[in-house]
Amino acid sequence: MPDISKHAASPPAAVLAASWPILVLLAALALVPALSAAVDNPFLIRLFTRVVIFAIVAAALNFVLGFGALVSLMHAAFFGIGAYVVAIFAFHDFDGSPLWIFPGTSNLAVTIPLAVVLTGLAAALTGVVSLRTSGAYFIMITLAFNQMLFYFFVALQKYGGDDGLQILSNLDFAGLNISKRVTFFYVSLGVLAASLLFFGRLVNSRFGVILRAAAQNERRVIALGISPLRYKLAAFVISGAVTGLAGALWATGQQFVSPSDLSWVRSADFVVMAVLGGMARVWGPVLGALVIVLLEALLPGLTLYWQLPFGLIVILIVVYLQGGLADLFGKMRPAAGGGH
Repeated sequence: MPDISKHAASPPAAVLAASWPILVLLAALALVPALSAAVDNPFLIRLFTRVVIFAIVAAALNFVLGFGALVSLMHAAFFGIGAYVVAIFAFHDFDGSPLWIFPGTSNLAVTIPLAVVLTGLAAALTGVVSLRTSGAYFIMITLAFNQMLFYFFVALQKYGGDDGLQILSNLDFAGLNISKRVTFFYVSLGVLAASLLFFGRLVNSRFGVILRAAAQNERRVIALGISPLRYKLAAFVISGAVTGLAGALWATGQQFVSPSDLSWVRSADFVVMAVLGGMARVWGPVLGALVIVLLEALLPGLTLYWQLPFGLIVILIVVYLQGGLADLFGKMRPAAGGGH
C-alpha cells in the first residue's frame, strides 16, 4: 500500500521519465493534419478527432478505474449529459425560445463550462448513492443510473427523442472559428494534453496516494483516521466532470447528439479502452482509444465479419501485454520513474 503518512514531490528526472510517452503520443497526434493533407484524405482529421475525444473520456474513467478500483458503467451518461447541454442550448438559440427562464446560446464559452458543472453535479448526486456499495454492486448501480439517464433522454421528444438532436446554429468559442476541422482537432488535442497533465499531477499528489491506498486496503486507510468515501466521491466527480467536457466537445464536433451516446455499450467501450491501454498509466487509455477506434474504422472494410478479428486482436493484447498497450512503451525504455 502506498505510504500516505508523507508524500514528496517527484524529482524532475523522474517526472520527465514518466512523461515521455505522453509527449510522444501528443506529438504523433499533432502530425495528423499534416498527414491528412499529404495523403489528401480529410476524413483522417475527423477520425482522429474521435480518437482524441474518446481518449479524454478513457483517461477520466481510468482515474477512478485504474487508480481507485471503481468499475463505472455510467460514464457514457456523463458523456451524453455534456453533449446534450451544448445541443439543447444551441437548439433554443436557433429556435429563439427560452429554456425555462434561460435564453438559448451557441456560445461555447458559456455552454462548455455549464456542461462541466452540470455533469459534475450529476456525478456528485449519483456518486453519493453508488459509492456506498462496492465490487459487483457498484458496477450494477452505475449501470442502472446509466440506463435511467439513457431512457430519460429517449423520452425527450422535444429534443429528438430516440432520433437524436441536430445542432443547426453556428457554434463559436470566444470568436474562434470552431467549425474548421483542423482548428477543432487542435482544440480537442489541447484539452487531452491538459487532462493528462491534470490527472498525472493528481495521481501523484497526496489525494492520489490516498485514493490508491483506499483501492488496495480501505480498512487500513480508515484506521489511519481518513475517510475513503470523501476521496472516492471527489475522484468520481472530477472524472465525471472531465467526461462531460469531452461530451461537450463531441457535440461540437459532430453537430449532433443522440441517446445512443449514453448507451451502456458506449460505457463498456470506455472501460475496454482504459483496460486495453493500461490502467497503471495515466496515458495508457490514449493507446486504448487509438487502437479501438482505428480497428472499428479499418476492419469493417476488410471483412463483413470484422468483430471476429477484432475480438482476437483484443484477446492477444490482453494475453501477451498484461499491463495493456502501455507495456509496449515500457519495453522501449528501461523504467526510470513511477510511469504515471
